[in-house]
Amino acid sequence: MSERGDRHAVRLTLQSELQDSFPGLRAQLLMVEGLRILPQTAELEAYKHESFDGLRQSLDLSTLKDESRIRAYRDFFWRVGIDPTKIRPASEALLRRVLRGKGIPIINTLVDAYNIASMESRVALAAFDLSTLKGDLRMRFAEEGEEFLGIGMSSPVSLRGKEIVVEDDSGLVAVYPYRDADSTKVSVKTEEAVIMVCGVPGIDQVAMVEAYDRADSLITRFCEGKLSRL
Repeated sequence: MSERGDRHAVRLTLQSELQDSFPGLRAQLLMVEGLRILPQTAELEAYKHESFDGLRQSLDLSTLKDESRIRAYRDFFWRVGIDPTKIRPASEALLRRVLRGKGIPIINTLVDAYNIASMESRVALAAFDLSTLKGDLRMRFAEEGEEFLGIGMSSPVSLRGKEIVVEDDSGLVAVYPYRDADSTKVSVKTEEAVIMVCGVPGIDQVAMVEAYDRADSLITRFCEGKLSRL
């Protein structure tokens, strides 16, 4: 279990400049306790096939970018200086793989479960190992020259100052809403995690709740976790 004195004390605040610049920007934190994360399971792999078949029947690759929730993330990416034709929003990137007849990378049962929830809801999700977080979370504009080491990166990148980042008391934990930091990533050793439902302007509360419900259902089913709102 986490050694935090109050496991439910993690809060997220948004810089006032962000709220002024992006009305409708919102994010929801969820606590997941009692996790049992495995590299993969036959049950989850079977569910992937079921989910992917449904997605291929309901979505078309040629019109995916025009789906309303995908479009909201694409528009947001342009506004923060990220070209979504080169760096796809996470759910779109995963959906493109599936609609091309491919699978998604197998990371572990927690990451795979929330990736599926993200694809099914078309809402971006992130996860942080609670034991690695220091203090509360804050969302703000990046500072020019600020360095960020994301999952899978061999070396840090220098931010331009237009990006939106999430930090705790010890440093950056994400470039919002598309890349999480290596230092706070979840693994098979993670017992408690914070899930972030990442909204942007154009993603309404109905979509946020749908993403939460899908994450809740899949994580509790495949990782034995219990979710609660923070």
